[in-house]
Amino acid sequence: MAASTARFSEGAPGPAADLAPELRGFLNHLTVERRLAARTVAMYGEALRRLQASAAAAGVELRSAQPHHVRSWVAQLRTRGLAPRSIAIALAAWRGLYRWWGRDNLIALNPASGIRPPRAAKLLPKALSVEQAVALAEHRPDKGSNAAASAHRQALQVRDHCIVELLYGCGLRVAELTSLDAVASQAAAGWVDDSDGLAHVLGKGAKRRSVPVGAAALKALAEWRAQRVLVAAPGEAALFVSQRGSRLSPGQLRLRLQGLAQQAGLPTHVHPHMLRHSFASHLLQSSGDLRAVQELLGHASISTTQVYTQLDFQHLAKVYDAAHPRARKR
Repeated sequence: MAASTARFSEGAPGPAADLAPELRGFLNHLTVERRLAARTVAMYGEALRRLQASAAAAGVELRSAQPHHVRSWVAQLRTRGLAPRSIAIALAAWRGLYRWWGRDNLIALNPASGIRPPRAAKLLPKALSVEQAVALAEHRPDKGSNAAASAHRQALQVRDHCIVELLYGCGLRVAELTSLDAVASQAAAGWVDDSDGLAHVLGKGAKRRSVPVGAAALKALAEWRAQRVLVAAPGEAALFVSQRGSRLSPGQLRLRLQGLAQQAGLPTHVHPHMLRHSFASHLLQSSGDLRAVQELLGHASISTTQVYTQLDFQHLAKVYDAAHPRARKR
């Protein structure tokens, strides 16, 4: 167990430094063996902090916890106003911890097994309309205002346009896009093959998939590749780089996209995942092929993709309300 916690204890205190060694070992297992995303590990770490605090307050040794203890701790989370989704994440982390201990015969039962979180209201993903998505994809800074702009700034504008085309045209997650490399290699997490028009990405759970890249996105990509040399630092592998020449971070991408949406006059806050939602919703509206949309999005379960059928129904309902004579209010 000590060896498995070393990664979290070397050097400066890490995000799990305040956890007991056996809990840090579980997070290390999630990071190294399960290869979960950093954000997921961080959320699990916060859930384990809550578990550790609740057990300490109750005077219960974690490996001796019983189902009635876990129910009580879940009730405490609800009393503190924690959202149902956050409670569900906490329970998933707790179940995973006890399952991990169970595999090593460190506990006799999983006290979190069978305990369900409170039901959460189903929120539909927010998507742009087709008109809004096209307006954002086609928005380019005014040529006149660009006359005095530096070549460096113009290159960044070309980059931003390419990012929008790939997010909306391929339905990529923000992490999938920022991890793309300019050239394919064994070390690359992802890349775009211009010759066959495919984006090869590393998605959730370290699962690879290939997504077709449309003509508009390929054209934008060719323009960015020609300008990238003006921005990228020497030896930088990333396809998309920041103004300082290093790999563009998800946070930087969100800010750039938000600014671009405002320039395009969109009446809503636009974030990268909204373009992924828009990609899925618009594709489903056009094709009706749920299974194909699932494959393109990289969803492990068809139930995850089915939420877009509700967006499709909303779209059809709006069309009916606006167009059918018997639906109009008198």
